[in-house]
Amino acid sequence: MSRISTSQISKQAILHTAAFAVALCSFAYELVYSELLTVMYGGALTQYGLTIGLFFSSLGIGSYLSKHLDDGRNANFFRTEVYLAFAAPAGLLFIIWINTVEFPAVVPSMALQVAARLPVVLVGILSGFELPLLLSMVKAEHGTDPDPGGWRVKVAEIVNSIAYRVTGLFFHTSKSSDEYDTYSTVLAMDYLGGLGGALIYVYYLYPEFGLISSVFLLALLNCVAALLFALRFSVRPWGIFAEEKRNILTEERVSFLVACLLLTSVFTGVAVNHQTVNNEVTEYYMEDVIESNWANDVVEADITDQQTTKHQQIVKYERSWAGDSKNMQFAGDSDTCMRLDTAIQVCDSWTDSYHSGLVDVPMTMYPNSTETDVLLVGGGDYIADKHLRNHRVDVDQVDIDGEFLEYAKDDPFLSQYHDDAYEYENLSVHQQDIYAYLQENDKQYDVILLDLPGAKSRKMLGLYSVEFYSMLTNHLSDDGTVVTWGYSKYAYGEHYKAYMNTVSEAGFEYKMSYWARDDFNQDGDPQLGERFHVLATDDNRPIISPQNGTTYVQTYGDHYEDREWRKTPTYTNVETNRVFHPNYDIIVDTRAVSIDSGNTSITNEA
Repeated sequence: MSRISTSQISKQAILHTAAFAVALCSFAYELVYSELLTVMYGGALTQYGLTIGLFFSSLGIGSYLSKHLDDGRNANFFRTEVYLAFAAPAGLLFIIWINTVEFPAVVPSMALQVAARLPVVLVGILSGFELPLLLSMVKAEHGTDPDPGGWRVKVAEIVNSIAYRVTGLFFHTSKSSDEYDTYSTVLAMDYLGGLGGALIYVYYLYPEFGLISSVFLLALLNCVAALLFALRFSVRPWGIFAEEKRNILTEERVSFLVACLLLTSVFTGVAVNHQTVNNEVTEYYMEDVIESNWANDVVEADITDQQTTKHQQIVKYERSWAGDSKNMQFAGDSDTCMRLDTAIQVCDSWTDSYHSGLVDVPMTMYPNSTETDVLLVGGGDYIADKHLRNHRVDVDQVDIDGEFLEYAKDDPFLSQYHDDAYEYENLSVHQQDIYAYLQENDKQYDVILLDLPGAKSRKMLGLYSVEFYSMLTNHLSDDGTVVTWGYSKYAYGEHYKAYMNTVSEAGFEYKMSYWARDDFNQDGDPQLGERFHVLATDDNRPIISPQNGTTYVQTYGDHYEDREWRKTPTYTNVETNRVFHPNYDIIVDTRAVSIDSGNTSITNEA
C-alpha cells in the first residue's frame, strides 16, 4: 500500500488552510460591499439581499468558467489570489468614486447603481475559481493509505468517527470505503471559512478598523495565502521542504510574484496606517455628500476631524459659501459643523435656535420646576440638557452611544454650547437602547423630546415606526406631549405623508407645529430655521405661552402665540411605517433635493 509522506500531508494541510482563508475573505468582501452600498443607497435589506444574491450567482459562473482552466497548472490558484487582492479594494474605491463624480444628466441613475454592483460580480466570479482549483490540487496530493503515526491523520480519524456516529442517527450510512474524502473536507473548510469571515468582520474588523480599511486587510490575507502557497509549492528549495519537487514559479511569470509582493507591501502599509486611510477616503466622500446637499454647488466643505464610535462616525468640518447669490445660511466666511454619520448634528450658525425651538418653546407649556418630568431621547451632545437645566426640570436622558456621550463632555466645539450640562444635578443619563428603556420603565413624562438623527437610513426606521410612537403614548402623563423636529413637507413630501400616517396610527391624533427662527447670516432679517411638531393624543393639552418663555421665545413670541392644536393630517394610499413592515418612503434622500434658501428651512437634518 502507498503511504502519504509527511511532506504530502503538509501540502494537504496548506491547501485546506487556504480553502478556509480564501472563503473567509470572499464572504467578508460581500459584507463590506453590502454595507457600503447601504451607506450609498439606503435600504439595508435591499442591498444585502441583492449583494448576496449576485455573489452566489457569480460564484456559479466562476465555477463553470473554471472548467476551462488548466488544473495541472497550480499557478492558476496563485493568479486568482493576486487578482482578488487587487480587485476587491479597487471595487470598493470604484463604488465610492461612482457616487462622488458628477456624471452628465443623460446618464440614468439606475445605470450608475447597476455599475456599482460590478465589483460584487467580479469578486464573485474570481472566488468561484478557487474551490474547483483547490479540489483538483488536494486530489492530486491525495494518497490511499495515510501515515498511521501522523497526528493530523489521527485527529481526522477521530472527527470522522464522531461525524459518522452522529450522521448515522438520522441517515443511512456506510463504511464500505475507507478513503479519506477530500471533496467533503475541502467543502467543509470552505463553508467554515464563510462563517469565519462573517464573525471576524462583524466582531473585529469593522469595529476596530472600519469599513474602508477592512477591505484592504482582507486583501492582505489573500496576498499572504498566495505567497504561502507559492512558498510551499515553489521549485526553489525552502528549509524542511528542500527535497520536494516544485514547479509553481517556473510556470508563472515573475511579474505576478512582483505584483503580489507589491500589493502585500501596500496593504501592510494600510494596516499600519489604517486610521489615516479611513480619514482620507471618508473625507473625499463626505465632502462630496455635504456639498451635494446644496443646489448648484454653493457650499464647499473641508473636513477638519473624524472620530469613530461603535455606533456612528463623528465628522467635523468647515463649510464655506461658494455661490454667487447672497449667503442666507451663515455669517462670515465659514461655519463650523459636526455630523454623525451623514446627518448634520450641530452648526455654529443655528445651534442656539434649534435647541431653543426644541426645548424652550414647548417648555412654556409646563411649570419650570422639578415637578415637570422630561424624557430626552438622543441629545448626546448635552446641548438640550443645558436648555432644560435653565428650566429647572427633572430630566431622564437615553442615548445608546456611550462613547459619544463621553466624547461630547470634553470636546471643545461642543463644550462651548453645553456648558457642562452633564453635571446638572437633576439629570439622569441612561446609556441604553430607547426600546429597552421604554419596555423596562413605566415612568410617565410630561414632555418627551426627540433629539434624533433624521430618517436617512434603514437603521433609523425603528425610531420612525408605529411601534415606537405607540410606546411613547404609554409613557405620557395626562397632559403630556412629544416634541420632535421634522423635515419640510414641501421638500420631502413622501416622507411627510408616511410620517404623519405613522404617528396618527400610533395614537397621536393632534399636533401643533411651529418654526425656529433666527438671523442666521446676521443681516438684520430673521429667517426660518427648523420645523417642529408637538404631538398629543387629544387636544386637551396646554398650548405655547410665549410670555412665560425665554428671551428667545419672547423675541419671536408673535409667531408662537397663535399656535393651536390641529388634527394630525392623514393621507390615503400611503402606508404607515412599521418595524416588520417598513415603508421605505419614510427614508429621505437629501441628495435628491435642491435647497432653495428662500423657500425651505435653513437646516433639514438634526
